[in-house]
Formats: sequence, C-alpha cells, structure tokens
Amino acid sequence: MADGNAGDPVELLALRPGDIGPASPLLALNNAHAKELSFLAEAEMRAMIGEACVALRTAEGLAFLLAFDQAADYDSPNFLWFRERFDRFVYVDRICVDPALRGRGIARRFYEAVFERARASGAGRVVCEVNEDPPNPASDAFHAALCFKEIGSAFLGDRGKRVRYFERTV
Repeated sequence: MADGNAGDPVELLALRPGDIGPASPLLALNNAHAKELSFLAEAEMRAMIGEACVALRTAEGLAFLLAFDQAADYDSPNFLWFRERFDRFVYVDRICVDPALRGRGIARRFYEAVFERARASGAGRVVCEVNEDPPNPASDAFHAALCFKEIGSAFLGDRGKRVRYFERTV
C-alpha cells in the first residue's frame, strides 16, 4: 500500500514475530513510547505479534499497529475489560508512529485495515483505550476524528494510570 500524501510513499507491510530482534527499530519505537504503550521485552513483543489478528508495520520500521480479536490469548486488563462486555470485537492494543512520519496519514491507514478486518470477520466493532491520566491529547483528537465514542473508564493501579475505553461500530 502506498501513502497518498505528499512525500515519499510509505509502504505498509505485515508485521511478523521474526521482524523483532535485539536491534529491532520497532521494539525500540515501542519502548521509546512506553508511557503511552507499556514497555515490552523482545519475547513479549514477538508473542503479541503472533497472537494479533492485525499486525502491520512500515517498511523502515518507523510505525506499527497490533490489534487482537476476542479469541486472542491475551491478558491485558484493557483487553479483558472489552472481553467481559462484548462477544465480538477487534481491539487495537497499540499503535505507534515515529514523529518523523506523523501527519502523513499512516495511523489512519492502519486503522482502516483494522476496520476492514472487523467488518470481514463480522466483529462489528473496533475498540481501544486511551490514557486519561497521564493525558494523551493527540490520541484523543485522532480517535474523535475517526468517530470513536467513549464507553467506559478504569483506573489501572498497578500501572498508575487512568484510561478511557472507546468503541466504533463498523
């Protein structure tokens, strides 16, 4: 897939567990944004990629997305919050775009792939969480622009943050 925005086209590729190694730019990107995403060890990220129903990256490793459906073997408290409430869904666990690529529509293209997966699988909804404390105003604005609606919240005491839960039907 080529990016239709100005500048060089950015190709989106499938993200596979073997793409993650000790010097992986994707692992480094995730961990540089651990405040928003949570820190991952190499083996954890590989396992998550293997379990994801949508796993995408840019060719140069400067952006990625991981999403799970309701059947995933995943114990994130946020994922489990959705599983307790919905029979079918696709949950966007993490998306990260390096600042050098922001504003080029990459995050939107990642989400379009997730929306398509949710439609094709009959899930009917895409869900996610956004930090409320510490705040993440860029994520708030992005999800509002994509017509996500807030449906709940939680305090994750072990992580020291409050999150809000969002849904978009597809």
